[in-house]
Amino acid sequence: MPLADDIPVNDQVTLPGHELWLEFSHASGPGGQNVNKLSTRATLCWSVDASGALTPEQKRRVRTRLRSRISVDGVLRVSSSRRRSQLANRREAERRLAELLAEALQKPKPRIPTKPSRASQERRLSAKKRRGDLKRARGAVRDW
Repeated sequence: MPLADDIPVNDQVTLPGHELWLEFSHASGPGGQNVNKLSTRATLCWSVDASGALTPEQKRRVRTRLRSRISVDGVLRVSSSRRRSQLANRREAERRLAELLAEALQKPKPRIPTKPSRASQERRLSAKKRRGDLKRARGAVRDW
């Protein structure tokens, strides 16, 4: 079942509703008899490769960062069964998908290599010397 409304991910990316589809199933958890009668678990599905909302670079980043959540056929699935109603679970799944994608699309900060300060080098070497002296003192006691 395709969605009617789009899901905003960040300022640049919005997932169109026609690229998303929902699957409903029986859920465990809160709800009493309601759980046994109704399909309240919502699973929101989105095909990363078939999407026109992302650039090839963004698709690569999403595939790399979310590889454990993407199936072999390239579908990202987000489920929610926390709430008692189907609509609330659907909204929760939409929110979680947007959060996951926003986090995956963030560009990593480049690492700026730094040199250790002279004082930190001296502290490290003196700590190594103290440790070596302590270990050397553990040897057998000699009686001269």
